[in-house]
Amino acid sequence: MESIVRDIGLAGSGKRKIEWVKNFMPVLNGIKKEFERDKPFKGIKVAVSIHLEAKTAYLALVLKAGGAQVYITGSNPLSTQDEIAAALAEEGLNVYAWHGSTQEEYNQHIECTLSAKPHIVIDDGGDLIHMLHTHREDLRTNVIGGCEETTTGVLRLKAMEEKGHLKVPMLAVNDAYCKHLFDNRYGTGQSVWDGIMRTTNLQINGKNVVVAGYGWCGKGVAARAEGLGARVIVCEVDPIKALEAAMDGHRVMTMEQAAPLGDFFVTVTGCKGAVNSKHIPLIKNGAVLANAGHFNVEIDLESMEAESIERKPVKPNIEVFKMKDGRNIYLLGEGRLVNLAAGDGHPIEIMDMSFGIQALGAKYILESRGKLENRVYQIPGTIDQRVALMKLDGMGIKIDRLDSSQIEYLHSWE
Repeated sequence: MESIVRDIGLAGSGKRKIEWVKNFMPVLNGIKKEFERDKPFKGIKVAVSIHLEAKTAYLALVLKAGGAQVYITGSNPLSTQDEIAAALAEEGLNVYAWHGSTQEEYNQHIECTLSAKPHIVIDDGGDLIHMLHTHREDLRTNVIGGCEETTTGVLRLKAMEEKGHLKVPMLAVNDAYCKHLFDNRYGTGQSVWDGIMRTTNLQINGKNVVVAGYGWCGKGVAARAEGLGARVIVCEVDPIKALEAAMDGHRVMTMEQAAPLGDFFVTVTGCKGAVNSKHIPLIKNGAVLANAGHFNVEIDLESMEAESIERKPVKPNIEVFKMKDGRNIYLLGEGRLVNLAAGDGHPIEIMDMSFGIQALGAKYILESRGKLENRVYQIPGTIDQRVALMKLDGMGIKIDRLDSSQIEYLHSWE
């Protein structure tokens, strides 16, 4: 099936963006050389659904360099960049995506990406896997296994596994150390505030920032807000994470307590209704709401609309909800991922590690054909260690190594 993109004429601009990111991705550059030599994916079809911007494009090109036939779409209608889609289509990849697609178009693009009956699936949020287990099980014929990029997708996969519905083995890329420790914390932390600040042009220092969720993403968002001079409030349902937030120096309270105080709200829970009908009447005039979780369900938009008399755009990526009592509440990026809907996503150097894990994870799935059960697996430690060493080497950093006597000591009980 031919590629479905908005405008192939944008390819030149997209290629320049891809060339820029290549300069700062030593891990993927090293893997690309290996893949070009060994062609591990020769004759293999790989379906990819990740936020379709320049860093993802380079991952797709690295897979192609390894011999793969790549079929790719975006994992969020607002994060797809049309010039990147065009550039990949011109490079001979099969691309099905455009910015601002409707839900119907988005689903069609997912289906087109799977139509070739892929051998390996690389997912971000679980939409490819969901379709392969629901509406188009017939397209699952060749699937060996796959890799899942994000927390939300891993949660979906584990729920499928627990209920016996998962029909293919999957690697939890999100749970790899070289993914969540860096991507979720430093990547989300920087890119969320990049998206918020470039969109609103408002100051952060001196403001109350409410962070819903204190996983690795929430930790990053809170730390960067504090670094910008904000007063951080954390809302959590997990007592251990709440205690950690308190020990990190943040105020911890319920969302009902935080709602009247917040100037900015950032949801990073992976769950629906982090800000819901109980909280919306309490939010003060002029507050800004943003979501950094994968799906646009963390802020209850139905309740927002029910409480308002008007919803309209005020500038790119900002909508105002005019509430019945006269308050104005501002929503960024339609409640979708603010760092991608209103920005360029995580820093290039961070995604170099995450996509290095993806590329090597896909190779591991291929090499393990027939050996894995239909469950969610952790990334092998050898892949994590290799990516870390490649990253350190790219940064010009050398580390010590244990000598034989030290290794013997660590493995001795006497």
